[in-house]
Amino acid sequence: MIFKKLGYLLVFLFASWQASAFSTKAQYAILVDATTGATLYEKNAYERMTPSSMGKLMTLYLVFDRLKNGSMKLYDNMLVTPNAWRMNGSKTFLSPNTMVSVENLLRGVIVQSGNDASVVFAESISGSERDFTDLMNSKALELGLKNSHFANATGLPNRDHYMSAADIACLSARLIQDFPEYYHYFSEKEFVFNNIKQRNRNALLHTNGVDGLKTGHTDAGGYGISTSAFKDGRRLIAVVNGLHNEKERNVEAQKLLQYGFLNFNNVTIAKKNSALGEIPVFLGKVKNIEFGTKKNIIFTITIVNKGKTKVTIKHTSVLYAPVDRAKKVGEIIVQLYDGKTYNFSLHPLEGIRKLGFFGKISAKIKTWVSNFSFKDPKENEKEQIIMV
Repeated sequence: MIFKKLGYLLVFLFASWQASAFSTKAQYAILVDATTGATLYEKNAYERMTPSSMGKLMTLYLVFDRLKNGSMKLYDNMLVTPNAWRMNGSKTFLSPNTMVSVENLLRGVIVQSGNDASVVFAESISGSERDFTDLMNSKALELGLKNSHFANATGLPNRDHYMSAADIACLSARLIQDFPEYYHYFSEKEFVFNNIKQRNRNALLHTNGVDGLKTGHTDAGGYGISTSAFKDGRRLIAVVNGLHNEKERNVEAQKLLQYGFLNFNNVTIAKKNSALGEIPVFLGKVKNIEFGTKKNIIFTITIVNKGKTKVTIKHTSVLYAPVDRAKKVGEIIVQLYDGKTYNFSLHPLEGIRKLGFFGKISAKIKTWVSNFSFKDPKENEKEQIIMV
């Protein structure tokens, strides 16, 4: 027993040391849990930087948005203008004055990071790349990207074109959340177009749960990547930028993901519309009503602090019919190990109608028989405390 306890202590001390000692060579970095939105690590994450081809994620968001609302189809064809064909940097190797399907253009942007394919999208959607950037900036505001401004559809360096690592992580999360039906394109390892095979620059694909998203490299921005991994029921998003080479980029991104999976876990406090308990209903069509929350309540906590989160469930002891689902019947108070407190409302999981005249008489007789009184049940507050 002593050796077992000593083993637990050593694991605890090692995990604590690892968490406090973690660092990255990246100039900019952020690690986020995609489910809870919790930031697990950050370094200059809110500073403006050159996103390079990671900026193409906004171009892709706008394309996916049109595919989802039906204004664009995967089999639609788009014209490759001489302007798009002349784009420098990474290419899909499109031919000028030809028609290319939206699906092939998508693969050209995602797998090959094609600047030419990105401009084809911009010109086809808005008429010009310049007008397309107005859509990009409008969408950035809508999504809450606070340190981003787009001057082109490709990510090529421009002093008016910037993003922060936090904004890239946010945009990546929204791509995964809003367009799950198109996310599989990010995990394709290679794409052949015009008899030219090119491999995805994301060398981490299919290692330790990695299934996306986008790399970037320019002299101004250095080497960067926004990558996501799904493992053991959790999804993490890591963004690094400002590194010196591909190897360094891969190592630092992988380190971030590994740090997140090893040192943090998600604790589910309550599931949306799942019963947390019952409350008696006086003069209602049913005797008891289940209550719960209107959304999932999940927190990301450090593994070394497991069991230190205090959850208090408070609710009224009785309800009086009729009961509406919008009625607040109590609250969940979550106090994390660091002292931060969060409050969430509890609501009935269904509405309850009031008894008719004869039903009320019957209920009051039963109350009188059991309590020797016609008084309504007294309303009190009940409380339950658990540690997770």
